[in-house]
Amino acid sequence: MTGAMDSAAPTPGQPETHAVRDMFDRIAPRYDLLNRVLSAGTDARWRRRAVSALRLREGGRVLDVCSGTADLLMETLGRDRAALGLGVDLSGKMLARGLEKLRVAGFGGRSTLTVGDAVRLPAASSAFDGVLVAFGIRNVADRAGALAEMQRILRPGGRAVILEFSVPGGLFGRLYRVYFEHVLPRIGALVSGDVSAYRYLPASVEQFPQPEAFGDLMRAAGFDDVAFESLTGGIAHLYRGRRPPRPE
Repeated sequence: MTGAMDSAAPTPGQPETHAVRDMFDRIAPRYDLLNRVLSAGTDARWRRRAVSALRLREGGRVLDVCSGTADLLMETLGRDRAALGLGVDLSGKMLARGLEKLRVAGFGGRSTLTVGDAVRLPAASSAFDGVLVAFGIRNVADRAGALAEMQRILRPGGRAVILEFSVPGGLFGRLYRVYFEHVLPRIGALVSGDVSAYRYLPASVEQFPQPEAFGDLMRAAGFDDVAFESLTGGIAHLYRGRRPPRPE
């Protein structure tokens, strides 16, 4: 891995905001390429599944938290020509790449990206019909606070869909760990030039709550109709929840 940097990474399980921002600023130039290579394109399929699970009403407003380079926002806006979207992320360099992608796709007039923190979302209460997060919630130390913020900005009856990595069980899980803990960090470091970022990835997934526990966090934040499902043999999970509708 000659030439790769070994910069400071966030602490898995308790990631520091400044370290998360700095890490994603560093890897922004190769982020999209590495996502496709390391997942063999599966990440795009997961994102399509997440947008479908959101069941956004026509012309709805969606908030993409930990937006990165705006892939989820792109998928959402591409399905509904009347939909509007806001993406929020700590990393300005990731968002700069997302802005260019949205502009090229013709979605610039229906979307806004802004630097912001998941635990202090720059949005009014009840302002959105849906909220999405893809592979970002594990990079938030105060997950309970972030979930409460997502619930706050949703209109009553609005839905949240969260994608996050997980560690499969059984024989497949043991084989996957070899790839995830040894092969993936080497490829990530080689392509991105950043050793620590792709060591942090498997370590942070190991520290993330089990699906049942994360579902309980969603309920504690005020969501109802909470459910989760395993994707691709347990490599990832998709979580769903709803802000309770107003009583009739």
